[in-house]
Amino acid sequence: MSEEPRARATLTDVAKAAGVSVGTASKALNDRFDVKSETKARVQRAAADLNFRPNALARGLLAGRTQSVGIVTNDLDGRFAPKIVVGVENALGADQSSVLLSITRGDPALEAHYIRGFQERRVDGILIVGNIPESRPPAQDLHDTPAVYVFAPSSDPRDASVIADNLAAGTMATKHLTDLGRRDIFHLGGRPGEVAARDRAEGTRSQLTAAGLPVSPFQILYGDWSEQWGWDAVGGILASGAAVDGLVCGDDTIARGAIDRLLAEGITIPDQVAVVGFDNRPVLAQYGRHPITSVDMELEAIGSRAAQALMTGHPAPGVLAHPGHVAARWSTLGTANQR
Repeated sequence: MSEEPRARATLTDVAKAAGVSVGTASKALNDRFDVKSETKARVQRAAADLNFRPNALARGLLAGRTQSVGIVTNDLDGRFAPKIVVGVENALGADQSSVLLSITRGDPALEAHYIRGFQERRVDGILIVGNIPESRPPAQDLHDTPAVYVFAPSSDPRDASVIADNLAAGTMATKHLTDLGRRDIFHLGGRPGEVAARDRAEGTRSQLTAAGLPVSPFQILYGDWSEQWGWDAVGGILASGAAVDGLVCGDDTIARGAIDRLLAEGITIPDQVAVVGFDNRPVLAQYGRHPITSVDMELEAIGSRAAQALMTGHPAPGVLAHPGHVAARWSTLGTANQR
């Protein structure tokens, strides 16, 4: 009997085997001067061991007319786009393709202007990066230019979109608590009209059900994305006399307000109540006054997956949702297990 054909090794496989980033692996295989000789040797050994050959599809965009990719984004405050761009650059290979970035300030006319400009420069593809996970109308006049929507999906199912999987994220945040033995868990969500708030809350609801725990409507609460809402919501839960030993908060800002209120009421964290946030923003979750366990959306991975979809030259239609991971810290594990 003949053996099953093995899947072709990718640049990501080589990078993982060599213990380096995708960008560094690309540089090493192209004999760039700014990579240490021992790193080059390690990458080249990994490539040989894996029988790595550049994938024709993945190489197609990079070997195109201009070796450039355009990014248009309305992410003015820079919370999401910079990390997504890093992921894009890692996937494309910093020595092989340049990334052109334009800020639209939420103006559709300006977005159309930048897209036309990218097309005049004959970019090989365009990434359209949103700053909120709500669906958006398709960009105008893309014509035959390959495009992928990132973070904010296109409302047209014929377009390719790569987004954060907020439903899965809500599930894993709650599972982190149930795995720790928490049973009386509340969800403090953001604005109920926003898809991220609804999906994260639904993830909590589904995991509680999967764990065999009762779920009442009073355990799924909506407010806004603020510390004040986290503070007020905890106050309401405590005033009601309801049992509570875990909180899944819609973002790290809500979590910080919730933690402050719990501590102000003399409740110990995580012994009495464990708290999980979302977004894993370093200034809040990692370096804040109380380190917060938080769901990391893995924005760089989202950018990388979007770039990989673009590199085919014919991005597959539909939505690809990336689940992220839980970064566990003091608010659920205590001081002895921070990371």
